[in-house]
Amino acid sequence: MYSFAQRNDCQVFDEPLYAHYLSKTPARAYHPGAEEVIATMENDGEKVVRDLILGFDAKPVAFFKHMTHHLFNLNLVFLSDTINILLTRDPEDMLPSYAVNVEKPTLQDVDYKQHVELLNYLQSIGQNPPVLDSKQILLNPKKVLSELCERIGIDFQESMLSWQAGARVEDGCWAKYWYKSVHESTGFGEYVKKVRAIS
Repeated sequence: MYSFAQRNDCQVFDEPLYAHYLSKTPARAYHPGAEEVIATMENDGEKVVRDLILGFDAKPVAFFKHMTHHLFNLNLVFLSDTINILLTRDPEDMLPSYAVNVEKPTLQDVDYKQHVELLNYLQSIGQNPPVLDSKQILLNPKKVLSELCERIGIDFQESMLSWQAGARVEDGCWAKYWYKSVHESTGFGEYVKKVRAIS
Protein backbone atom coordinates (compact mmCIF):
# COMPACT_ATOMS: atom_id res chain seq x y z
CA MET A 1 0.00 0.00 0.00
CA TYR A 2 2.76 2.48 0.88
CA SER A 3 4.44 1.74 -2.45
CA PHE A 4 1.31 2.42 -4.51
CA ALA A 5 0.61 5.53 -2.43
CA GLN A 6 3.70 7.15 -3.99
CA ARG A 7 2.21 7.04 -7.48
CA ASN A 8 1.00 10.37 -8.88
CA ASP A 9 -2.11 8.72 -10.35
CA CYS A 10 -3.24 6.64 -7.38
CA GLN A 11 -5.40 6.81 -4.26
CA VAL A 12 -4.90 4.07 -1.67
CA PHE A 13 -7.44 2.71 0.81
CA ASP A 14 -6.38 0.80 3.90
CA GLU A 15 -8.53 -2.27 4.62
CA PRO A 16 -11.96 -0.70 4.01
CA LEU A 17 -13.69 -4.01 4.88
CA TYR A 18 -12.03 -4.41 8.30
CA ALA A 19 -15.03 -3.12 10.28
CA HIS A 20 -17.35 -5.36 8.27
CA TYR A 21 -15.21 -8.35 9.26
CA LEU A 22 -14.83 -7.41 12.92
CA SER A 23 -18.50 -6.61 13.40
CA LYS A 24 -19.55 -10.04 12.12
CA THR A 25 -16.97 -12.46 13.52
CA PRO A 26 -15.46 -13.49 16.88
CA ALA A 27 -12.29 -11.55 15.93
CA ARG A 28 -13.97 -8.51 17.50
CA ALA A 29 -13.09 -9.92 20.92
CA TYR A 30 -9.34 -10.17 20.43
CA HIS A 31 -8.20 -7.79 17.69
CA PRO A 32 -6.55 -4.73 19.24
CA GLY A 33 -8.60 -1.58 18.72
CA ALA A 34 -11.57 -3.50 17.34
CA GLU A 35 -14.21 -1.28 18.93
CA GLU A 36 -12.61 1.86 17.51
CA VAL A 37 -12.49 0.31 14.05
CA ILE A 38 -16.16 -0.64 14.25
CA ALA A 39 -17.16 2.78 15.58
CA THR A 40 -15.30 4.80 12.95
CA MET A 41 -15.75 2.78 9.74
CA GLU A 42 -18.66 1.56 7.66
CA ASN A 43 -19.73 -1.86 8.97
CA ASP A 44 -21.84 -2.84 5.96
CA GLY A 45 -19.47 -4.63 3.62
CA GLU A 46 -21.88 -4.64 0.68
CA LYS A 47 -22.18 -0.85 0.98
CA VAL A 48 -18.37 -0.50 1.04
CA VAL A 49 -18.15 -2.60 -2.11
CA ARG A 50 -20.89 -0.68 -3.91
CA ASP A 51 -20.09 2.89 -2.90
CA LEU A 52 -16.33 2.85 -2.43
CA ILE A 53 -14.63 -0.05 -4.17
CA LEU A 54 -16.78 0.02 -7.29
CA GLY A 55 -17.79 3.66 -6.99
CA PHE A 56 -14.45 5.46 -6.60
CA ASP A 57 -13.35 7.27 -9.75
CA ALA A 58 -11.50 10.37 -8.56
CA LYS A 59 -8.10 9.06 -9.74
CA PRO A 60 -7.07 6.73 -12.57
CA VAL A 61 -5.79 4.08 -10.13
CA ALA A 62 -7.47 3.08 -6.86
CA PHE A 63 -5.54 0.65 -4.68
CA PHE A 64 -7.58 -1.18 -2.05
CA LYS A 65 -5.55 -3.13 0.49
CA HIS A 66 -7.60 -6.03 1.85
CA MET A 67 -7.02 -9.04 4.03
CA THR A 68 -8.62 -12.09 2.46
CA HIS A 69 -10.69 -12.89 5.55
CA HIS A 70 -12.24 -9.42 5.44
CA LEU A 71 -14.32 -10.70 2.52
CA PHE A 72 -16.33 -12.66 5.08
CA ASN A 73 -19.80 -13.60 3.78
CA LEU A 74 -19.61 -11.11 0.89
CA ASN A 75 -20.78 -11.87 -2.63
CA LEU A 76 -17.50 -12.05 -4.53
CA VAL A 77 -19.05 -11.26 -7.90
CA PHE A 78 -17.71 -7.69 -7.60
CA LEU A 79 -14.18 -9.03 -8.06
CA SER A 80 -14.96 -9.57 -11.72
CA ASP A 81 -14.90 -5.77 -12.04
CA THR A 82 -11.56 -5.26 -10.28
CA ILE A 83 -7.94 -6.11 -11.02
CA ASN A 84 -6.93 -8.49 -8.27
CA ILE A 85 -3.43 -9.08 -6.91
CA LEU A 86 -2.67 -11.66 -4.23
CA LEU A 87 0.21 -11.03 -1.83
CA THR A 88 1.38 -13.90 0.32
CA ARG A 89 4.14 -14.51 2.84
CA ASP A 90 5.82 -17.64 4.14
CA PRO A 91 4.03 -18.61 7.38
CA GLU A 92 7.38 -18.89 9.17
CA ASP A 93 8.00 -15.21 8.38
CA MET A 94 4.44 -14.00 8.91
CA LEU A 95 3.33 -15.73 12.12
CA PRO A 96 5.94 -14.23 14.49
CA SER A 97 4.90 -10.73 13.39
CA TYR A 98 1.19 -11.48 13.60
CA ALA A 99 1.48 -13.09 17.02
CA VAL A 100 2.75 -9.82 18.50
CA ASN A 101 -0.85 -8.56 18.42
CA VAL A 102 -2.91 -11.75 18.27
CA GLU A 103 -1.44 -14.26 20.71
CA LYS A 104 -2.98 -17.44 19.30
CA PRO A 105 -3.99 -16.79 15.68
CA THR A 106 -6.42 -19.22 14.08
CA LEU A 107 -6.41 -20.45 10.51
CA GLN A 108 -9.21 -17.94 9.85
CA ASP A 109 -6.99 -15.12 11.17
CA VAL A 110 -4.01 -15.80 8.96
CA ASP A 111 -5.71 -16.31 5.59
CA TYR A 112 -3.82 -19.15 3.95
CA LYS A 113 -6.86 -21.33 3.31
CA GLN A 114 -8.77 -18.26 2.08
CA HIS A 115 -5.86 -17.37 -0.24
CA VAL A 116 -6.22 -20.69 -2.03
CA GLU A 117 -10.02 -20.44 -2.13
CA LEU A 118 -9.86 -16.90 -3.49
CA LEU A 119 -7.30 -17.85 -6.14
CA ASN A 120 -9.48 -20.78 -7.19
CA TYR A 121 -12.53 -18.51 -7.38
CA LEU A 122 -10.75 -15.89 -9.47
CA GLN A 123 -9.49 -18.54 -11.85
CA SER A 124 -13.01 -19.97 -12.10
CA ILE A 125 -14.27 -16.61 -13.40
CA GLY A 126 -11.51 -16.40 -15.99
CA GLN A 127 -8.93 -14.32 -14.15
CA ASN A 128 -5.27 -15.19 -13.71
CA PRO A 129 -4.27 -12.85 -10.88
CA PRO A 130 -0.63 -12.13 -10.07
CA VAL A 131 0.46 -13.92 -6.89
CA LEU A 132 3.33 -12.07 -5.24
CA ASP A 133 5.64 -13.52 -2.59
CA SER A 134 6.69 -10.80 -0.15
CA LYS A 135 10.18 -12.29 0.08
CA GLN A 136 10.68 -11.90 -3.67
CA ILE A 137 9.56 -8.27 -3.50
CA LEU A 138 12.14 -7.56 -0.80
CA LEU A 139 14.88 -9.31 -2.76
CA ASN A 140 14.28 -7.26 -5.92
CA PRO A 141 11.50 -4.68 -5.52
CA LYS A 142 12.09 -2.83 -8.78
CA LYS A 143 11.98 -5.99 -10.88
CA VAL A 144 8.88 -7.42 -9.19
CA LEU A 145 6.95 -4.14 -9.20
CA SER A 146 7.92 -3.38 -12.80
CA GLU A 147 6.66 -6.78 -13.89
CA LEU A 148 3.50 -6.36 -11.82
CA CYS A 149 2.71 -2.96 -13.31
CA GLU A 150 3.22 -4.27 -16.83
CA ARG A 151 0.96 -7.22 -16.15
CA ILE A 152 -1.90 -5.13 -14.74
CA GLY A 153 -1.63 -2.45 -17.43
CA ILE A 154 -0.13 0.56 -15.69
CA ASP A 155 3.27 2.23 -16.02
CA PHE A 156 5.87 1.51 -13.36
CA GLN A 157 6.94 4.64 -11.47
CA GLU A 158 10.31 4.86 -9.70
CA SER A 159 8.56 6.67 -6.86
CA MET A 160 7.03 3.33 -5.82
CA LEU A 161 10.37 2.22 -4.40
CA SER A 162 10.61 4.68 -1.50
CA TRP A 163 8.55 6.82 0.86
CA GLN A 164 8.99 9.09 3.85
CA ALA A 165 9.13 7.49 7.28
CA GLY A 166 6.08 7.93 9.44
CA ALA A 167 2.35 7.45 9.23
CA ARG A 168 0.18 8.17 6.20
CA VAL A 169 -3.17 9.95 6.28
CA GLU A 170 -4.75 6.85 4.73
CA ASP A 171 -3.64 4.58 7.57
CA GLY A 172 -6.46 2.90 9.43
CA CYS A 173 -6.90 3.63 13.14
CA TRP A 174 -5.31 0.21 13.79
CA ALA A 175 -1.94 1.45 12.51
CA LYS A 176 -0.78 2.19 16.07
CA TYR A 177 -0.94 -1.54 16.78
CA TRP A 178 0.24 -3.05 13.52
CA TYR A 179 2.36 -0.56 11.54
CA LYS A 180 5.40 0.18 13.72
CA SER A 181 7.84 -1.34 11.23
CA VAL A 182 6.36 0.27 8.14
CA HIS A 183 6.28 3.65 9.89
CA GLU A 184 9.99 3.30 10.55
CA SER A 185 10.74 2.33 6.95
CA THR A 186 11.59 4.48 3.95
CA GLY A 187 11.32 1.73 1.37
CA PHE A 188 11.59 -2.01 0.92
CA GLY A 189 14.07 -3.34 3.45
CA GLU A 190 16.33 -6.34 3.18
CA TYR A 191 14.77 -9.75 3.55
CA VAL A 192 15.60 -11.18 6.99
CA LYS A 193 14.24 -14.59 7.92
CA LYS A 194 12.33 -14.67 11.19
CA VAL A 195 13.92 -16.77 13.91
CA ARG A 196 11.24 -16.60 16.61
CA ALA A 197 9.51 -19.96 17.08
CA ILE A 198 5.72 -20.17 17.06
CA SER A 199 3.99 -23.10 18.76
